[in-house]
Amino acid sequence: MEKYLKILRTLLIILGWVTGILFIVYFWNIDQKVLGWAYVQVNKIFDRKKTDIKF
Repeated sequence: MEKYLKILRTLLIILGWVTGILFIVYFWNIDQKVLGWAYVQVNKIFDRKKTDIKF
């Protein structure tokens, strides 16, 4: 029984950390900031390439 309580305690600690991290990401809007930065970087890379479409 003690083994199961230890596993449950570990699971609750992990879920608490994940919930806290997700709250921080949501509260500070970090996901949109990272995606905005990544979008700019991708556009810089692909705007430099010549197109291979011939008219």
